[in-house]
Amino acid sequence: MKLFQKLIAAPAIITLASGFAVNATEINSTDLSDYTNSNNLVSLGDFKSDTLFPGDWAYDSLKDLTNSPRFNGNSVTRLEAAAELNNLIAGGEGLMNGAAINRLSDELGSELAIMKGRVDGLEARVNTIEAGSFSETSTASFKVNMAIGAVDGKGVTATNTDGDEAVAFQYTFDTKIKTSFTGEDQLSVAIDSGNGLSGNPVDEFGLNNTADALKVDGVAYKFPIGDSVTAMVTDGVDGSKIFTTACAYGGPSDTLDDCGNVNANIDNAGATAMAEYDFDNGFTAALGYAGNEAGLMTKENVDAYAANLAYVGDNYGLSVTYGSVESGVNENVYTALNGFYSFDSGLNVSAGYEFGDIGGAAATANESINYFVGINGDLGAGELGAALGTSGGQLENQTEELMYEAYYSYPVNDGMTITPLVFIKEQATVGTPDQTGVMVKTTFKF
Repeated sequence: MKLFQKLIAAPAIITLASGFAVNATEINSTDLSDYTNSNNLVSLGDFKSDTLFPGDWAYDSLKDLTNSPRFNGNSVTRLEAAAELNNLIAGGEGLMNGAAINRLSDELGSELAIMKGRVDGLEARVNTIEAGSFSETSTASFKVNMAIGAVDGKGVTATNTDGDEAVAFQYTFDTKIKTSFTGEDQLSVAIDSGNGLSGNPVDEFGLNNTADALKVDGVAYKFPIGDSVTAMVTDGVDGSKIFTTACAYGGPSDTLDDCGNVNANIDNAGATAMAEYDFDNGFTAALGYAGNEAGLMTKENVDAYAANLAYVGDNYGLSVTYGSVESGVNENVYTALNGFYSFDSGLNVSAGYEFGDIGGAAATANESINYFVGINGDLGAGELGAALGTSGGQLENQTEELMYEAYYSYPVNDGMTITPLVFIKEQATVGTPDQTGVMVKTTFKF
């Protein structure tokens, strides 16, 4: 049992036993009642009739030593007297009259033993609880997302010209457990559950799909190297998790939440390793790697490498991200530029542009582009935002697809946020109507 726990528990138990308020004004006796009612201990009822009266040598001696208002002419129980004596012994006041303290200790020895037994019993119970609980550095946080909505034009085919007109519902339940071993490092484990099926009308929120089963969604260990370097080793977390993308837009859609940094910000989650150097002047530089656990850095599997350089000032930021994705003999290379500016009014403007070389030096190589522009800022109690950008990777020889969205994120309280989203997503296929989505997501954090 920790020292401070003993210091709190001892006077608390004595208070329960005696009725004295002895340095335990912060203790809730109801919370500790289960411990004081142990069947292994002698009932206090056995002593309630065993009282000391004025004129009794023990009563008068305690009154002389303590001048306690408890001894104001009323009778007290022997257990109450023992509790006061215990305070004298613990506080050192007994040095005033050692002989009296020793005689009182002999006289009230049974009652003192009862109180010690109760403290020891509480200590044993607390130790049992501690043995089965989190360590002092471990925390757990939880999040539930519930989304409902529909998309007009989704699922349109030659035989189904009306498309999917259903109103759909999805949910996710996410848990994150964090702990530290040195006070500066962090081990985190994400455990998720949900039914966020791809192709569902509300899949634009990007909710997890685990077929309603709990699933470990990522394990990460972050630790410092010296004063300026932070390293991270993970499985199931993006290889760019530690990167800084200069974007102040935080929209809820899965399509535009990357701020145009679609491919350079490597996200092929597998076994990953990354590190960031903080120059302590606004500049940061980072490197990242992501590979398949079954074959790291081999031609049989996909390997991705990325680098990131960023500067973030008081009201603006710039970043450049370079990513290379290798699969067999093919290599796709991407470069993304991002920036944002925050006005004094609270309005943020963010933009991103990415260009890529698909297939490297192969004869069939294509160029790709992605871009994004978004604004967001406080409006009333919540945040209003709108953006437009390309919908996924755009090859130079294909019809460009754009997405337009607007959202309002309203915090009902500290743990609950409601976010309605409307969007229009253009379709490249001739004759396929654009998609129009209307949906709402409610997020609970606890």
